[in-house]
Amino acid sequence: MVNSEVQSPSSLVEDTLANIRSYAPRTAIVGVGGYAGGELSRLLLHHPRLSDAKPIFLGRAGEAEKDTTIYLEDLHPQLAAPNAAGAYPVLPFSWDRIVDAGTEVLFLATPHEQSREWVPGAIERGIKVVDLSGAWRLQEARNRNVYRLEDANAKLAAELQAEAVYGCPELHRNAIKKARLVANPGCYATSIILALAPLVQADLIDLEIGIICDAKSGVSGAGKAATAKTHFMYAADNLSAYAIFGHRHTGELLEQLHLDAGQIQFTPHLLPIPRGILSTIYLKLKHSTEPTEIDAIFRNFYKQSPLVRLHASPHLPQIQHVVRTNFCDLGFEIGPDRKRLVMVSCLDNLLKGAAGQAVQNMNVMCGWEEQEGLL
Repeated sequence: MVNSEVQSPSSLVEDTLANIRSYAPRTAIVGVGGYAGGELSRLLLHHPRLSDAKPIFLGRAGEAEKDTTIYLEDLHPQLAAPNAAGAYPVLPFSWDRIVDAGTEVLFLATPHEQSREWVPGAIERGIKVVDLSGAWRLQEARNRNVYRLEDANAKLAAELQAEAVYGCPELHRNAIKKARLVANPGCYATSIILALAPLVQADLIDLEIGIICDAKSGVSGAGKAATAKTHFMYAADNLSAYAIFGHRHTGELLEQLHLDAGQIQFTPHLLPIPRGILSTIYLKLKHSTEPTEIDAIFRNFYKQSPLVRLHASPHLPQIQHVVRTNFCDLGFEIGPDRKRLVMVSCLDNLLKGAAGQAVQNMNVMCGWEEQEGLL
């Protein structure tokens, strides 16, 4: 007689996976004062999986203990807890605090130099990291030099760099599932990579002619600290190009799309709006291709990507339709010769281009649905 109480191997595996998926890790955010840090705080506070495991919030290293405690609502009033003033203190950075809180996933919304310095300490303590800076995105030293990073332990940094996973789930979700260190992509890079990756994989682009990426971002992409070029009197009623041959996201395009510098030109522009990116990408196909074939290539490539929305030609994405969402919207138009192709990609630079993608990466690392807490 078969014992009905004995579980089959398949049911044991299913139960184990269910337990893993239901487990909520303890999280911490370092650098909550910036725009991306504020959005990340909001997303984690409202994440359905973290309702019983709220994150802890920390400032940056070197900040002195203050007599007056700073609360999250002081930095981001929109995140004030209803009828619970002071529910979320922002604590000075301390490894002891992070470890004592049982932190398992650490989000770094910090400058590149700090992320480069702190990641080894987190990994040494058994804490997984999702880093929102550019410190670990680039594998090639010639590309990474744009950040002018210095490592106290060059050998250890090289080892961690080799295992760092570029945090674009649409391209690397299997590697992200097993990663200890996820390098969240840049906002411009996300918009362009998602627009081009299916075409590169299909080997449709005439790279001898090359690719032109004309990208425009809202002012929040420059960060919270005011500069002469993000000042209202400069940015308002204006449109300006910058960093034409030296933008630090260029290396991400080269590495992730497997291109060389002569095959792609990326020109960023500053838009007089708070947030959002629109990238218009011009290229020529190797051979005449029908719109239905292009559409099929994109739909097949992104069939398991719930945060990429595809517009059927001739409908094109617009910033107003993605702002304050975690979607990247893609659309295209093909010329009468069926060779000239224009891609349009839109996303919110603070969400799908930063905090939203960081949470998407956490979801993948935890074995949850990518879109959880993001729709």
